[in-house]
Amino acid sequence: MKKMILCSLFITASLMLSGQKNDPGFTIAFYNVENLFDLEDHPETQDEEFTPGSDKAWDMEKYQKKLDDLSAVIRAIGKEELPEIIGLSEVENKKVLDDLIQTKRLRRGEYGIVHYESPDLRGIDCALLYRMQDFHVISSRAIPVSFPFDSTETVRDILYVEGRTRENERLHFFVNHWSSRYGGEKETEPKRIFCAVALRKEVDAILNKEAGAKIIIMGDFNDEPTNRSVFEMLLANNKRKNAGDRELFNLMYDMHNIDGEGSYNYQGKWNMLDHIIVSRAVINSPAGLRCDYESGRILKEEFMMYLQEETQQYVPNRTYGGPEYYGGISDHLPVFVTLTRD
Repeated sequence: MKKMILCSLFITASLMLSGQKNDPGFTIAFYNVENLFDLEDHPETQDEEFTPGSDKAWDMEKYQKKLDDLSAVIRAIGKEELPEIIGLSEVENKKVLDDLIQTKRLRRGEYGIVHYESPDLRGIDCALLYRMQDFHVISSRAIPVSFPFDSTETVRDILYVEGRTRENERLHFFVNHWSSRYGGEKETEPKRIFCAVALRKEVDAILNKEAGAKIIIMGDFNDEPTNRSVFEMLLANNKRKNAGDRELFNLMYDMHNIDGEGSYNYQGKWNMLDHIIVSRAVINSPAGLRCDYESGRILKEEFMMYLQEETQQYVPNRTYGGPEYYGGISDHLPVFVTLTRD
């Protein structure tokens, strides 16, 4: 009996030390990390504000704090295990991603990186981190977005990653960071509509080949679940009955429109700009990884927030407000879902 107990303890300890996964869930998270820049001035992008000599006085101490704080947030998403998949936006390059996954809290996750340089003028991109023991990348590419009304405008590419889990289940991921509302919500809406059109085209191409494809779309859409870009063009909604096979389910829809929650606070109002959207096969799957209609989550821990005096609300504590250093983590909250196997 003693030998059996010792053997069990040894296996458990070995799993913990190796980072081996010991729970059946598969957690997928998305986080807009608010300008994760290194210290260098890259001449091909407009990143001068994040250098030691800028008004922001961005330096190694602040950079390291940012990395450590972000790793604490990501660690808090998985109560027992680090997330298997993490989509990120507002990352400058692969270097900052390498630095992030080598932080003390994330190192044991043994993350791989999928990243492409996008045409964004400031040099911020989307990326996907994946635990290499739990997910194998088959293919990936950057999907460009263009605006027929302005051929000079640039926007972040959409990142596509296809892969298989350890159980050999195929998953399709899209990581997004659509055009901002800077200049007015209505005035900039056409840009986000064309982002949605580009994404929807890719989704349809997958469903044409694989009717029961498990597709997970995540990102900062800079639009709400009921805005035209998401609801009408992407066909992402909250239908529980009579939904078509090609309609997508937005896991954040009811959280915002019924419960009043959000991932971003603007002038005292919660906005749901960050989404996790899934194909119907993820909801209706009779086998393998799946989730329920209510599976969407927002991480809102005390250490990520601060009390805003003018509104008396706890809101995400951002790193900067203009040139002023606040020392916070990000102006967005991460969203996530844990898929389970029946």
